Amino acid sequence: MSDLKDTKENTENTGAATNVTDPQKKVKEPFVHIVKRDAAGLKRNILVRVIAILLALVVDALFIYFVTGLNPLSVYGVMFGGTFGSSLRFLWAIRDLSALLIIGIALAPAFKMKFWNIGAEGQVLVGGVVTAIIMVGLGPKLPPVLLFIVMIVSSILAGAIWGFIPAYFKSKWNTNETLFTLMMNYVATQITLCAVNIMRGKASSLGKLNMSTHEGWFPKVFGQRYMINIFVAIVLTIAMYYYLKRTKQGYEITVVGESENTARYAGISVRKVMIRTMIISGAICGLAGCLQVAGTDQTISANTASGNGFTAIIVAWLAKFNTFTMVLISFLLIFLKKGANEIASAYQLNDFAADIITGIILFFILGCEFFVNYKLIFRNKRKED
Repeated sequence: MSDLKDTKENTENTGAATNVTDPQKKVKEPFVHIVKRDAAGLKRNILVRVIAILLALVVDALFIYFVTGLNPLSVYGVMFGGTFGSSLRFLWAIRDLSALLIIGIALAPAFKMKFWNIGAEGQVLVGGVVTAIIMVGLGPKLPPVLLFIVMIVSSILAGAIWGFIPAYFKSKWNTNETLFTLMMNYVATQITLCAVNIMRGKASSLGKLNMSTHEGWFPKVFGQRYMINIFVAIVLTIAMYYYLKRTKQGYEITVVGESENTARYAGISVRKVMIRTMIISGAICGLAGCLQVAGTDQTISANTASGNGFTAIIVAWLAKFNTFTMVLISFLLIFLKKGANEIASAYQLNDFAADIITGIILFFILGCEFFVNYKLIFRNKRKED
């Protein structure tokens, strides 16, 4: 019995050892690996995006034909006409592009620093509401040039303060900047609604500010008041590109964004860079609010920012904070927006169907970023066999 027991124990121990050290037993390799790419060349980046847009047009064509019963080529023609149908439509597109681009430029330094400023909408609103209050309150009292200076400086200061607050709390107590800036949007909206309610008095709506005198309205350039907005967008595009690429402060933003510990080791004050960058970001958003009120709308409402504060996040992120690339992405988004409106109007479609058509294109453009930054490596079945 003792011999049988010893034999059984030896057999179990041998089996256990075999299970642990059996060279034939392999861990199954995943079917696909996701690997981060090295920096891809310009040609490859362009090729991936072109393929994405072409695939989006094919999917859109299938949706248009099978769901709406329309001719896809006709729909694309109408969509194209939404921006290029006339010189006036094209100018409107450039006007809207400048509004979106300026906010995207404002977000670029903050996002490059990895400070997730989701409060651009509120920063634009506070800049706009301060501009409106000055137009109404000081319009009759100040000469035009001085009035414009006060409007612009005040809107920049208002936006800068709105950017400073979350940066200070983040640097001092490490608060969550995403939630903080998002919540400040709601505060700015309520301030705007309150100001609008006071300025309109007993009227049913606010309407155009200083309608009879045009005090505080930007002067017309080439027949349009919003041409000043376009010129400012051009200047800011060049200035921000230089600031981020060629200045010491731009370098500090890059280092802080890559690693705060490295920045501290290099002697960079992370707190100072964070506050300074958010003041710049908020100030440009405040200026965008002034340009919108005085140059485009000549009024103020809770919709003055038009959602551009959130859309600009896509612009800044896709452009990888390159302001010249932002111009192209902003134009694409404006083109899709105007195309959707034109499709809905021309074919009596509801807004949802038109938005699906443009949304599919945007989905493919956003999705192609994955293939720009990562590659798929599939399991080699021959080696496995």
